[in-house]
This record gives sequence, structure tokens and C-alpha cells, in this order.
Amino acid sequence: MRQRRNSGVRLDYYYRLVTKTIISFQDPVSGLISSHKDNHAWVRDNVYSIMCVWSLALAYRKNADLDEDIAKAYELEQTVVKHMRSLLCCMMRQAQKIEKFKYSRGPSDALHAKYHSTTLATVAGDFEWGHLQIDATSLYVLMLAQMTASGLQIVFTLDEVSLVQNLVFYIESAYCTPDYGIWERGDKTNHGMPELNASSIGMAKAALEAINELDLFGSGGGTESVIHVNADDMMQCNAILQSMLPRESNSKECDAGLLAVISFPAFAVDDETLVQTTKDEIINKLNGNYGCKRFLRDGFRTVKEDRHRLHYEPWELKVFENIECEWPVFWTLMILDGCFSGNTEQVEKYTELLDQLLVKDENGMRLLPEYYYVPADKVDAEYHRPHSQKRQPGGRLPMLWGQSLYILGQLLRDGFLAPGEIDPLNRRFCTETKPDLVVQVAVLAEDDYMKECLAQYDIQTQTVEEVQPIQIHPARVLSKIYSHLGRSKKLALSGRPENDIGILGTSQLYVVRQKTLAFSPKFLDKQSFYLALDMSLVSDFLKNELAFLRANWRNLGRPTMVLPITRHSLDRGNEVNPAIVSTIRKLQSGYINGVRVVTGKLEKYLTTSCISRLSFIEERMDTGDNSFLRYMDDILGNMTCPRPRLLNPQRPKLSKINRRTSVAGVISRSRSVHMDSMELIITDFSVPGSPPSPGPLSPPLLSPPVMKPISGIQDRSGFLHSPNMSSANRVKSILKQDYGHVSPNELIGQLKYASSLSDQADILHYLYVTEGPEFDTEISGYPGCSVNILLVELYEKASHMKQWYVVRHTAGMLRKKVEDLSQAITDLLVRQKQVSVGMPPEPRERTITRPLMSEELAKVIYEACGDDNGIAVLTQEIIEYLAMLIRTEPRLFNEMLRLRIGLIIQVMICELARAMKCEMSVAADELLSMSPFQMKTLLCNILSGNEFKVSSEEDPASGLGGSSLSVIQPKVKGSMMKLSVGISSQLMEGMTTSANALINEEDDQLTNRTGQWLRRRRLDGSLNRVPVDFYPKLWAVLEKCEGLSIEGHLLAQNLTREMTRGELKFALVVESVLNRIPEPEFRQLLVEALLVLSLAVENHYKYNLGGFINVEQLVFEANQIFLKDQAENEGDATLCCATHHYTRNSECKCNGAAGVCLHFYDCAPSGRYGTMTYLARAVSATLLPDAQALECSI
Repeated sequence: MRQRRNSGVRLDYYYRLVTKTIISFQDPVSGLISSHKDNHAWVRDNVYSIMCVWSLALAYRKNADLDEDIAKAYELEQTVVKHMRSLLCCMMRQAQKIEKFKYSRGPSDALHAKYHSTTLATVAGDFEWGHLQIDATSLYVLMLAQMTASGLQIVFTLDEVSLVQNLVFYIESAYCTPDYGIWERGDKTNHGMPELNASSIGMAKAALEAINELDLFGSGGGTESVIHVNADDMMQCNAILQSMLPRESNSKECDAGLLAVISFPAFAVDDETLVQTTKDEIINKLNGNYGCKRFLRDGFRTVKEDRHRLHYEPWELKVFENIECEWPVFWTLMILDGCFSGNTEQVEKYTELLDQLLVKDENGMRLLPEYYYVPADKVDAEYHRPHSQKRQPGGRLPMLWGQSLYILGQLLRDGFLAPGEIDPLNRRFCTETKPDLVVQVAVLAEDDYMKECLAQYDIQTQTVEEVQPIQIHPARVLSKIYSHLGRSKKLALSGRPENDIGILGTSQLYVVRQKTLAFSPKFLDKQSFYLALDMSLVSDFLKNELAFLRANWRNLGRPTMVLPITRHSLDRGNEVNPAIVSTIRKLQSGYINGVRVVTGKLEKYLTTSCISRLSFIEERMDTGDNSFLRYMDDILGNMTCPRPRLLNPQRPKLSKINRRTSVAGVISRSRSVHMDSMELIITDFSVPGSPPSPGPLSPPLLSPPVMKPISGIQDRSGFLHSPNMSSANRVKSILKQDYGHVSPNELIGQLKYASSLSDQADILHYLYVTEGPEFDTEISGYPGCSVNILLVELYEKASHMKQWYVVRHTAGMLRKKVEDLSQAITDLLVRQKQVSVGMPPEPRERTITRPLMSEELAKVIYEACGDDNGIAVLTQEIIEYLAMLIRTEPRLFNEMLRLRIGLIIQVMICELARAMKCEMSVAADELLSMSPFQMKTLLCNILSGNEFKVSSEEDPASGLGGSSLSVIQPKVKGSMMKLSVGISSQLMEGMTTSANALINEEDDQLTNRTGQWLRRRRLDGSLNRVPVDFYPKLWAVLEKCEGLSIEGHLLAQNLTREMTRGELKFALVVESVLNRIPEPEFRQLLVEALLVLSLAVENHYKYNLGGFINVEQLVFEANQIFLKDQAENEGDATLCCATHHYTRNSECKCNGAAGVCLHFYDCAPSGRYGTMTYLARAVSATLLPDAQALECSI
């Protein structure tokens, strides 16, 4: 008889261990695993539990000595198949929930998180449990893919394939779907509030990548059993995951569950530095002597937890600090991480630590406890000295999840398995360096005329017809095709929602029944909004998309981008737009925006491109779906979608006789940003009538714009409002008052002879506001010609002539919206940036804190902007640009939590007025007249803090001899430095008591530029930008006092009991208080004051700062000290506030915000006469009277 090897004996030990600790809990009928008395089987726990059974089967297959070993391998494999199919059956029973959730994303429509282990029935109502756990469903999809790739066949029928395809749709929007997370609690107070969790997003991203293009029938399958995943959704998950790590969610600054995301089983992060940063964060903050805490202040199963309720009170969380339960399961993940990374030292370290924690049962089996807790009699000692007390095991024994991962780790450690055998899809190589990418670009002419136009610039192209049999279609056609993916009549599943397909999807070629399809990028779609009509912006879009492709392309083959050049790219002189010509020439050079490209004929790319077969389309053709057949015949029979006609010939055309209208300028008259802000003039710092400065301390330079109110009821912020009148009624009342003598018939008569589009826009705007959009003008005797119909014609003409002022305003009156407005808002929100629209203050300013549908978003924006249609459309435009910038240049948004679009628009107007040296009303009109590309350029310069100039030049595109503005960034040294960056650099250099040491030549140069720091503070205040680590420092200040009073709003000390130092929720609370300050420059001085308070805490000048601190009083005190110094030294402020007869109660004469002198706002943060110095003296005099050294050294 053949003897067994030692390896076989060892495998038999693991077989007994798996049988006794895992399989013994499996139901013999259903196949689900449960160790609970109530037979509840959690999806997540089941998937983790079956992993060791699967890995042991692989080990037996690999190391079989006897036929008995092969039999055991088969038995274990069938156990896994039965178990995974049981979970699949549970989900199939809830197919209708999957269908609803694809559109609602609501917790009540989520798949259930647990089922009855015997009957497979649900065990808790939709509202009785936090069922929305995307990580659990994603983990199932991920392991289904890995097990299928290892040789197991789990899916048997095409109906099951359709269900798995819809599970992909279920998890593909994880990046914008708040859920209850891995611990089923959502917010850590467990009040049933879902939140965006990095662990869920990471697991979803891993599942999508693993299942993509996988044949669920294995080697015996065909095209019908292949799963398709939209590459753009995977990249969205990746971008959001990287922006969140190492943080888990708003309420959890760190979570040990992220170990499963950065390592086995997900391997979801491809940035090795970020992987190490996250791991270090977990070890430093959560690692203990018995495992890792789940997250900070986790009260679950501690002796201080009230077992009679599930939720915690916010103040209660502090009680759990330092006594959180420690979970050994996370050390099993550290062992697995070491096995996959080849870190033997890490494997041995955590194996030895785990060996001390394992508990033996009566049969000698080594079992892993669920957690270790601090006994009640040792809690006080643990509070005093963390990690000093002996803990006791608690919870289930064994914890099936942890026991399974422990066995899996030991199989790898003992060499029975190689990492590649339990990772057949090679996800572990995600951090490997990718080869440099080459993007293939095919430039096509719309027709022969465009081909000839491009040939004049020595650009040789093919026409769309010449590339046959390859067919070219817009991206929206691809969205329509993909909406048929995953449809199943039996399961009542409708397929993929018609969401947009991004650049990763349109950069592939597709095959349908021997026909090759190519799709133009989404940004070239001119169907609805006007952004694609600006060729300079289209060129900018192209450069950004190429860079995005280079960074995110993961498919086999090269990406192929098709660029149809249509007649929209022609200027009024029938010449190709210079921006398009320049971009094509850069493409032909082989290098653009840091991306390698190659241009040529489209048919030459067929052998090197990424080609996908749309087999699901062919299936639907075979089933005889008539509506779909008609649709496919339509799109396959036409090369391109027809270009909309510019003007409807059935409408009466407007004449071109020059006459002045009776309501000229009515649009500007009703603009909210003009009315509600303040008239802007350029002035200097001196009081009117005062003599010029006698000394060298006051250079005769212009200051930034100073705002002066027009008239009307005004609050402290300077915004005009009427307490008893809505925005729409107010505008209508003003127009009736100013133009009430003009009858509609008279205006209609003038409309026939209006010579310019702006005059036509003024007339139609007046009729729109006073008579309504459906008012029948009966122009030229044509009945049924409503104001709305004329607006459509005007919009088309203005779009063609590139008159952006008219385009924006008519687009607003037509209630147009950006096609992917919802996606743009989502891109900002999921990167933890709240967005507010409308002009402050609240309630007029509306804050958006969760993703909304485009229609709902447009409604919110138009309501917030009132009757100012131009600003409503501009708001959407700004949101689109912000979303684009945060995807391509996320550094511009560092230390910004809320993007206030209304204030950003105001800042753009102010900066434009400063650059043009004009009034604010003129700057507002000029802003709306800028092309979309120049608008984006201006916004980018403001966000980056760069200096810029504005030039006016003839606009050949308009054809009317008008002019357009261009934003130019001068190439000069010493661009505007961000105030927040300046402050943070001081802190990093260890600024404690000596500010003089921080002065350098650059500071001297910047300080000599009058108005610079006032402007910088206004910009940073409007952008809500704060210094690095501002919120954790403020948290430390709150620990040392009873609270901080800011403008009458209190930040109480109990916030430190409710939230941890690095918690995003704390930052949002602070931000909400700071946002109540209407003056942006005053807001920034308060931020500086809070920073000085943090310095006092960091340097231990005083252990306790006392009671409530009035922060604005510190600023006022610093201002008084500054004015006193100015009066004594005859400085600049003597021209206004610091007179020779100055007293502490003297009135601010320069109209500085909140009564603070403009010259104080214009001081640099550092230096002997910097704001930080004066604020430090104010803090020293007010709160630290004993700290004489601080004031003396400064």
C-alpha cells in the first residue's frame, strides 16, 4: 500500500479543520452557511467562509497522492458550486429589486444582505435592516469570476447569465451610491444614515474589472455567456477610490476593512504608494495587541455599549475611545497580504501573533475568536494607558469569516498553493508599471467640401463615406445599443440604463454581424447644449480626453479615437477654425499634451485596435424584437446622424433694418448678479477728498475693486433683497415700472426690424417675462408663432454666429440643461466637494449634498437663480468646467470642501472688472459674452491663483465687426501666491514665536504690490480655501476650550466627543459655520485667527484656553493694534482709519468689510507687520496674558 507524503498528511489536517469549522455549518439542502441560532446567512460572511473550501480543493488537485485525494477535491469543488449557486438563487428571487435599484439607487430597493440558510427566504424587511451593502454583492461577483476562471462552472443557464449581467449594473454606480458598508451601519452612530464608503467602491471596482469579458460557461461557452462592463464606470470607481483613500467615509477617517480592498481579495488600488499609505494608516491608528480595531470609537460589543438599542448618541462615541474591540480577522488579511507581496517577515510576524490568540476546542481544533474586548473591571486602566490591559475573547467561536481566511493563509504559507492559483485573473499585479500608451486618432471630414477645406491647410483626411464598411456614429447611439445588454423577459429585467458612454467606451471598435462600428467621443455631440459649438473648447476637451486615455486605458489593444470634422468647425468666412487646425497639426506631430498619438486612415487601425463583439445585439436580432430591428436598421443604414438645420424655413425670418428698440438693455437690467451684488468701481484706498500720501509708504497704485451698494434693502453682505417679493415678481415689477409704456404690439413691430441679435434678445426677454413663453406674437401675420418658437430660432442663429451673450440668455429662457449635468455634479460630490448654487445668503443659496437626476438639478439651479436665465445657464457651465478640472487637475481643489458657484461667478466678475478697469455691470456683461473656452480659462486661472490679463480683439466669428475677450496668462515671475499656501508653508517651517525669520525676497516683492493680499483673501474666501491640516488643528483648539464663537454661531467642545480629529464630518460642520460669514476677506482673517490659536495649543503656551472664545473679537483686536502701529509710524492706513486722533472706537472710514481697515486686509500674512503677527499679539493680549515671550519675540 502506498504511503502518504507528509504534505498529504498535512492536507488531511486542513481537511478535518475545514470540515469541522466551516462545512459543518453548511445546510445540507440549501448549501448556505450559518453559525447563528436563527439560521441567518449573510452574503458577505458566506463568500468569505467558502474561500477556504475552494482553496483546499485547489490544493488537493495540485498535491493529490491517492485517488482519495482526487475524490476529496471533487467533493470540495461541488460544495463550493452548491454554495455559490444557492447565493445566486437567493438573488434571482429578488430580480425585481435589482431592476428597481438600477434606477432608484434607494436603500429600500437593495438586495437583501442576509437570507434564511434553510429556506433561502428573506429574514428581515426592507426597512428593518441596512440591506444596501454594495461591497457584499461586489465580493460575490468578484469571487464568482475568480472561481469560474479557476475551472469551476457555477452558472448553468443564460437566464443566470442575464442576472449576473444585471448584478454588474447593480454595482457599477457604487462610486455615487451611499450604502451601509461592510459593518452594516452607515454612519458610525448607526442611525441608519448611509454614506459613501471606500471599501464598497473598491470592492465594486475589483468585481467589475474581474468579471469584464469573462465567459461564465468557461471553456464550453460562447458569445452569449460573456459579461460586458462599461470601462468608464470602472474608471469612475477607481478615481473616487483614490480620492478617498486612506479615509473610509465621512464618519470614519480610517477603517481596517480597507485591507481587503488594497490587498486580497480585491487588489483594487493600482497606486503602490497609496496602498502603502493606507496600510500604514491602518497599522498606526487601528492596530493593537489582539488584532485591529474596525475603526476609531467603535462601540460594538464593548462593555460600555447599551445593548438595548442599536444606535449611539453622538456625545457617547468619546466613551468608546481606547476600549474598542480588537478583531484578529484583520491579522489574517495581513498574512495574506504578505503571502501575495512576498513579504515573509510580515507573514511570520502575524502568524506568531495569531497563534497566541487561537482557542482550542474539545477536539483540539484551533479556532479564531470573533473579537477581544476589555473587561469591565479593566476599562479605567485601559483609558489611562491604552493597550496595557489583558483582553478576553468574545463573540462567535469560531468566526467563520476569519477562520476561513486563516486557513487560506496557512495553505499559502505552507506552500500548498501559489498566489496565482487563488488569483487566476492576476489581480495581484495591478500595481505593476504599465507600458507607455499610444493613442490612435482618425481625423475624418464630414463630406467632400470639408475635405477640401482641410486640404487647404495641408491636412489630408478621409470622408465618412470613404471609410466604409466601417460606420461612424455619435456616442449616444452606443448608449442606446448598450441599453439592450442584459435584458431578460423571464426575469423582467430591462437591461442597462441609458447612461452616457464615456471616452473609454467610444475609443473601442465594435463588431455587429460582420459590420464594424466606430463612435465619436461624447464631447463632439452637438445635439442639445452649446458647449460643443466652441471649437477652442472642443480642442481643449480633446487634449483632456487624450490625457485621460493615457492614464486609464486598461484594455487589450490600442485606443482608437474618431474625430469627425463637421461644418460646425467653420468660421463665418468658411475657413476652418484655427483651434481645430492647430490641434490636428499637433496630433500629426505625434505628441500632444504629454500623450503619444499616431494619425492615419481608420482601416489601418483594425489590426491594432481594441475590438469588442456586441454579441447581445445579434441575439436580439435572432429573437425577432421588431422595435429593436427597426432601430438597428436605422442606425446601421445611415453613416451619420443628420445635422440639424439652422433655421426653420417655415418660420418668418427677422429683418435687418437698423432701428433702436424700446427695451434696449432690458436683459442687463434684470440680471441678479448685477442687482444683488454691488456696483463695482476702481478706486484707491484713500478716503474721498483726502490728500495723497506724503511718504514712500503709500505707492500711488490702484487697489482691487471696492464694492459700493447701488440702492435698496441691503444686508451686511451687500446683497439687495426684497423681503416680500420673489425674484421672478421683482424682475417683472422692475420691467413694468421702467417699460410699462411700451405695448406688446409695438415691441412685436420693432422685432420685425431689429438689426442685431442682442436687440431681438431684449425684446423677446421682455415679452417672455411680462407676457409668458406661450404668448402668440402673430409676427408678420403668422398665428401660432409663440415667444418660445422665436427663442428657439434666436438660439440657433446666435449659436451659429457665436454670440455667446445671446446664446446663454436664450438657452436659459428655453430651460436648457447640460446633457451630463448629473454626472458633473456627481464627479464633484463623490470627491467630497459639496456644491451650492445661487447667490448667498441662504435660503436663496441652495446646497447640493447628494447626486440628483439632471432634471431635478436643473430645477434647483433655475429656482436658485430666480429669473436670471443667463446666470442659471452660466451656473451649469461652471459646474461642467469644475467637474472637468477636478478630474484632470484635482490639486486645484485641495483644502476646499464646498464650491459656492454664486460666489465663484461673483469673483470672476470682480477679477474681470479688475483686469479691465471697468464697473461691475460692464464686467458682468463681458463675462457672459466670453466664449466657453475663455470662460474655462478664466475659471482655471482664478482657481490656480495665477495672474492674468484680458485683451479685446476683433471677433471674426460673429461676422458683425464685434469684439471678443481673451484671457492671457503673462509669463512673469512672481504670480499670485495662494494665501492658504502661504500660511501653511509658515506652519511647516515651524512658525512658533518668530515671524521675522519667515520673510524672504519673494515676500518683499509681493508685499510691495498694493491690493494684492486683499484680492488674494477675497479669492480664497470666495473659494472656501483653507490651509493644510486646518481642520485637525482646529479640533485640537476645541479640546482646550469650551467652544469657539464665530459670527454668533457656536462650535462647541462636545464636537470633539462626537467626532475624531481627521473625520470629514467635523470639517463639514466647521465649514458650515464659516460659510455664514458673508464677506470672503473677513472669513479668511477669521481662518488666520483660528490658525494662530492652533499655534498656541501646539506650543503649549497654555494648557487650557478657558471658556468660549469670540474669534471675530480677536480679529477686531488685531485690527486695533495694527491701526495703532500705523498711527504711530505714519503708515498707509493714516489716509483712512489710522488718523492722528485715532482711538480704539474710531469708525472705519475706508468701508472695509466688517469694519476692518482695508490696509489690514492687504497685509501679507508673514513679516513684522503681517496679519499673523498682529493676530498673535491679539491672542497673546486676550487669552495668554502670561505668555510675554510670545509677544516680545514677534
